[in-house]
Amino acid sequence: MHKSEVTLDRMRTFVRVAESGSFSAVARDLGVGQSTVTRHVRDLEDALGVSVFSRTTRSIALTDEGSRYYARATEILRQVEQAGQELEDAKADASGKVRVSCSAFFGVLQLSRLIFEFQDRHPDIRVDFVLTDERSDLIRDGVDIAIALGEQPDSELRLRPLGEAHQILVASPTYLARRGTPGSPEDLFSHDVIRRTGVARSHELTLIDEQGTAHIATFTPRLRIDHGHAAREALLSGRGVSPVPQWLVDDLLRDGLLHTVLPGYSCAPMPLNMLVVPERADIARVRLLRDFLAEQMTTIPGVRPPHRQ
Repeated sequence: MHKSEVTLDRMRTFVRVAESGSFSAVARDLGVGQSTVTRHVRDLEDALGVSVFSRTTRSIALTDEGSRYYARATEILRQVEQAGQELEDAKADASGKVRVSCSAFFGVLQLSRLIFEFQDRHPDIRVDFVLTDERSDLIRDGVDIAIALGEQPDSELRLRPLGEAHQILVASPTYLARRGTPGSPEDLFSHDVIRRTGVARSHELTLIDEQGTAHIATFTPRLRIDHGHAAREALLSGRGVSPVPQWLVDDLLRDGLLHTVLPGYSCAPMPLNMLVVPERADIARVRLLRDFLAEQMTTIPGVRPPHRQ
């Protein structure tokens, strides 16, 4: 391989073609002829000594060698961008783009307010706010910061505990009028219970009383739901009782549309964490948003400071 022939321009062109699946689309984006894009890729293949794409008259696809090279090339280009960005961040005023992701409904109901407030304080910082309920690869997707609910697996990302989301049992007044109000955890056995899809041991719930004693309530969930919005709608429609994070229903409790059930008992809190790509953590604009979110997270209803060991 002639290393001098592997230029950043050719590498960038290759990555763009791999991501778009089209030579002509990349040519339009760059404002150059398709022959220029084709030549960049051909010259790169000559330098590498392998084909990075398999081509037909209708489509192109990465070869196995191309897939491996794409993974390394994106990392190299990210580091090049970071090196340039670190120089820009030496300026007194932070500017540029930060990409943030979190679960869809938490973002809509709670985190968006904090993002807006941050941008009011730092008008030169642009934010790409990505709302998704799918577990994503932060590095591959170019995400700088992710806000994650629940326990997180070990990874190379930096994890910063933000707090614990208090969980409560709630139901609508119409449901309670129709079925009665549970007076003890054992009463849940005869009630309709709504649970989130994917919850381990969803047929039982551990509730802690004011003396710290654990009570195991068992039941057969009548409805399982995998989205917070649908859970709210089910509760409002009187479909049953459900353990939910307070932030999900705080407005409905305030308006009297839902009532707390078994208020003398508490559910296990849900961990709330921040994941940060290590190579991006100390870039000024990322650091500013990271620290702002850490400071403001406990302004979200039911979010308490992280438990200190």
